[in-house]
Order: sequence, then structure tokens, then C-alpha cells
Amino acid sequence: MDSDDGARLDPRTLRGLAHPLRVRMLNLLRERGPSTASKLAELLGQSSGATSYHLRQLATYGFVEDAGGGSGRERWWRAAHARTDLDADTGRAAGEATEGYLRAVATADFQRVEATIGDLPGMSEAWQNAFFLGTEQPLLSATQAVELRGRIKALIDEYAEAAPADAARVSVQWQILPMP
Repeated sequence: MDSDDGARLDPRTLRGLAHPLRVRMLNLLRERGPSTASKLAELLGQSSGATSYHLRQLATYGFVEDAGGGSGRERWWRAAHARTDLDADTGRAAGEATEGYLRAVATADFQRVEATIGDLPGMSEAWQNAFFLGTEQPLLSATQAVELRGRIKALIDEYAEAAPADAARVSVQWQILPMP
């Protein structure tokens, strides 16, 4: 899997990710590397039959691939892409599937935050200090919001490219949500 490799969603493939468990499984494969249906089931509190089914569905839509070795529930799977990209035009065209996918992503992000909060007491002081949750509500135009999104992404990419030897994987979650 190439670190610059992204899966571009279209209305057909979007249906393959419009399920919360599939999004969580794909996230785990991207974060932790190859796994089996049984190992994913244990991590997610699911049956191996359910994770096996959803892995096959993810494979059908091109999100996961065989990582070699094993068979059946002990078959190893890996993410086929480093990230998933949904552009606005595809999102509008796919309607209900887009909403399902976005809700699944939001749920997975929330669960990641919840798990991290639970893990905070066991983290080093340095990582406890690095942990951050915050909300800002600036006044922006839609054009400025798009520009802000691009600048934040460029900054994250810049830090990722210059990762020092003691770097650890982090999750940077941010949203731009128009307020009513």
C-alpha cells in the first residue's frame, strides 16, 4: 500500500463503505496492518462470521485485498489504499449512500476519541499533554472554509513527511461543519 494511495469513492463503491462496521474494520487494517477476520472480530466485539462477511464485501468493492497466507476465517487481509477520498460531486450524486458513509465515519471517529480518553491514564505525561480536544467557531465564507481545509491538510502532510525517529502514529481529527 503506497502512503499516497487513496481510494476515490464513486456511487457504486460508496455503497460498499456505507456500513459502520466496515469503516471500523478498514480503519483498523490501515492503522494496525494486516489481520484476519477472527482477530478483527476480537478487537471489535463481533463474531468472526460477521467480520468475515464484511471483509468479503470490502474486497468486492476494492477496499481490502488478500495479504497472503491462511484461508477462510484465518485468511489475512490488508487495506488496499492508505485513505478514502470522497469529493463533493460524488457525495451529492450518491445521496443516501453518502449519508450512510459519512455517519459511519463520524461514528468511527467518535469511538476513536472515546477509546483514547479511556486510555489517557495509562499514557505517558508527554502524550497526555499532546492530547487535545477543542472547538473553534470562526466566521468564514464557503471559499475560506475550503481554503482552510487545504491549509490544514498541507500542514499535516508537512509534519508527516518530517517525522522524527521517535514518532508515533497519531489521529488528527477535524471537521468543518457549517453552523445553522
